[in-house]
Order: sequence, then C-alpha cells, then structure tokens
Amino acid sequence: MATIRQEDFIQSIADAFQYISYYHPADYIKALSAAYEREQSPAAKDAIAQILINSRMCAEGHRPICQDTGIAVVFLKVGMNARWDAAMSVQEMVDEGVRRAYNNPDNKLRASVLLDPAGARTNSKDNTPAVVHTEIVPGDHVEVICAAKGGGSENKSKFYALNPSDSIVDWVLKTVPTMGAGWCPPGILGIGIGGTPEKAMLLAKESLMAPVDIHELIARGPGNRIEELRLELYEKVNALGIGAQGLGGLTTVLDVKILDYPTHAASLPVAMIPNCAATRHAHFHLDGSGPARLDPPNLADWPKLAYDASKGKRVDLDKVTREEVASWQPGDVLLLNGKLLTGRDAAHKRLIDMLNKGEKLPVDFTNRFIYYVGPVDPVRDEVVGPAGPTTATRMDKFTRQMLEQTGLLGMVGKAERGPAAIEAIRDNRAVYLMAVGGAAYLVSKAIRAARVAAFADLGMEAIYEFEVKDMPVTVAVDSKGTSVHQTGPLEWQARIGKIPVVKG
Repeated sequence: MATIRQEDFIQSIADAFQYISYYHPADYIKALSAAYEREQSPAAKDAIAQILINSRMCAEGHRPICQDTGIAVVFLKVGMNARWDAAMSVQEMVDEGVRRAYNNPDNKLRASVLLDPAGARTNSKDNTPAVVHTEIVPGDHVEVICAAKGGGSENKSKFYALNPSDSIVDWVLKTVPTMGAGWCPPGILGIGIGGTPEKAMLLAKESLMAPVDIHELIARGPGNRIEELRLELYEKVNALGIGAQGLGGLTTVLDVKILDYPTHAASLPVAMIPNCAATRHAHFHLDGSGPARLDPPNLADWPKLAYDASKGKRVDLDKVTREEVASWQPGDVLLLNGKLLTGRDAAHKRLIDMLNKGEKLPVDFTNRFIYYVGPVDPVRDEVVGPAGPTTATRMDKFTRQMLEQTGLLGMVGKAERGPAAIEAIRDNRAVYLMAVGGAAYLVSKAIRAARVAAFADLGMEAIYEFEVKDMPVTVAVDSKGTSVHQTGPLEWQARIGKIPVVKG
C-alpha cells in the first residue's frame, strides 16, 4: 500500500505548473513544426514561426510561453487503496501547490483567477483555487494531470444538445468558424460526446490531455468509429482555411481528440473545447517514493528558427500621423517603435465610466496606440515579463467611444474584430494591428522600458506605457475597414478546395 505524503503531493503539483509554463509538450512541437514546413500562406507561416521561436526561447529561458499562464486544472485518479499522510484536503493541497508555482520568484506566473466572479471580481493573487476533477480507481497509486488553460481558448468552449439524428460533423463545421481566432489556432480541438451536458464538457476537456497523434492515426488507418470521426473532422476543419491566428492557411487544427460516453436515448449532447497555441499539460504518477520527477525535453526537438525583422516597415509611434496610417494596407508587416500604451477589459471599463461621467482621463490617448495586454511580472533584469496580446474582440464594445472621444489612433491585439468595431475603425480612419498570440516571450524582448501610467490597483490589468523597439505586428483592419480575418480564411478555403487535401 502506497503512502502519499502531503509535501510530496504539493511539491509535485508546484513543479508541474512551473514545468508546463515554459515547456510545450514535445508531441505538440513536432506537429507544429510539420505544419510550419508545409504551410503555404505567408502570413500563417510567419505566425507559426513566431510561436515556434517563442517556444524555444521559453524552454531555454524558463519563462512563460504565454502571458496568460492559465487557470489551473488538475485531473486526479486516486487509487482506492492509496493512503494519505496529510492534514490538508486534496483541494487544499492542490491549491498550495498552485500557490507555490505561481508565486515562484524565479519564474513568477501571472495571477489571473478572480474571486466573486459575478460581483467584485477580486484577484486571488496566487491563481487559486484550482479546478480539480477527482476519480477513485483501483490500485494504490495516484495519477495526476496538471493543465493550464488560457482564457482565450476557454472562452470559445461550445456545447449543444443535438437531436439523436443530427450530424456531429455538421455541427462542428458550423461552430468552429463562429469561434473566431481568439483561441489562438493552430491548436487542438477536444470533443466530448454523450453522457449529460456536464459530462460531455468534462470529456471534451479531458480529451485534450492526450498526446498529439493524428499523423500516426493517418498512417495506420482508423480502427473504430471514433477514430474515423477524428480523421474526418481533422480534414474538414482544416479545409475551412481559417489557418494560424485566423489569417488563412492550411493548418487550423493539429489534432482532433474525442471521448464519448453512453447517453440517453433522446439525447446527443456534444461539447467542444479548444487547446490554444500554448498547449500546456504534464502527467505523472505518485507511488509513495517521493515527489514526481519531470525530466526536461530535448531541445533538439525544437526547430532552430530566427525571426527576420527585415521584411517589416518601421513605424515611429511617437510621430505617426493619421495620413501615414491611411497608407497601410491589410497584411502589411510593421515594426513598432516608441511609446505604446496598454489596457484591457478592466481598464477599458473604468475609462468608459469616466468618459460617461465627464471626468478627465489619467492618460492622454491623442494619436496614441493601445496594446491589449496583461503582462507577467518581470524577474531578474527584465523590464516586463512575457507580454503577448489578449483577445481584441472583448474590447469591441468600447472601441467606438474610445476612438471618438479620446483621440486614439490605433489598437494592437490578437484575433479578429467584430462588425461594430470594424465600422468604428473605418468611420474614424483608425487601424487595428495584430500581434501573434502564443509568442509572448518573443514580444516581450521588443519592450525596452515599462512604467505604470494609470490604475495601478488593477495589477496586470493596469495601464502601462511601454517603450518598444521593432515589435512585429500585422495590419489586421486597415483604415478603410478591410479585415484580413475575413479575407484570409475565404481566400484559403477557396485555395484548399482546389488542391489535394493535406493530410500529413
């Protein structure tokens, strides 16, 4: 009978969340590297390159892959004969492990969990509590999976109670385009089928914990209906042409995972949850012999790529004019230099409240650009920690008022803008620039100075002023209202329909 000691369990949880903050699973990197090699869309290929470069930098520097270091999710399979030498509950032990991981001074992770979600939304400051799923199984060991799920991908989770005669494939193909690019493709789709609504959602989440193996499945062929469904969805979702970061391209998903469960005769519940470009999970067993040991991956599995900044047009943010912005074309690659303000959900809500009350804003936005970001705290000699973009779509409802009442000239974020935001951009001859989600550490290297400019009490959601040098972005919505997130996928869906299906 194995005895699982409290300290061993806690430290194993802490080590795992640190580990996954800077190490992608090797199977994901192998699949992403293959996607990079076969990609034909220049914009998508550039985005995948940034993700791969960022991943290697994080593995070498032990800093987070993404500024959104995720909500902590833990799957436990506890042997019914295991004995605990612990004074704390399992939830308390998991939370203590998460607390240690996220407050580790050598690699401090961003605290994104808010208490009282429908009220004050107060930051817990240590990313606790974790979301824990426990199953009691035969045996005397404890199997643990730790995953960090970012908000951008979690927000795109979908559920629908289909009729038993409905097509799951049709529902997925109809639903994936509605998810936009905020989940940071290319990633993995997890699908849960059957059970009850909450069981389907749990199956979808749990399916994402399996290794990326679609290419092995393609090579050997399907052995059952679920594997046939995986292959069909992998081919057809990629044929949508959404591509990396929603820019249009050959690869939208690197794998499709499916778990199913018996269901009611009148029911066909189906859930879909994506894993983003920051796919993060670690698996280990505890057998009473001590804390888990997580061996580092072999960096030889990472491609040696370097970002080529020579193709970008340098922009001086301190002198840029509306006339210059009007000359930028959709898809242009820019290198931002100068002072860049930041702000995301909480800051925008506060700014709009102040505008509605006629109050003077603490920051002058005239002819300035704002970056939708919530950075990780810096460590050692960093001026800022990983600082990749957050999903711009969440700021759509604030966009017209910000553009028309503050003099704001442009915005930087990830993913697409909705119709109302695009209309506001066009009407105000403004611009929206896209940075690559999943390249947070790479982006942070372009930030040479950072200071809090307003709302310091909001923590990572405060307004900062960054000084940037050659920060790479793409013109995603130009001053005439043309969006590459609309034109790119349409172009590549048409192209894919005319070329042999890419399967390998």
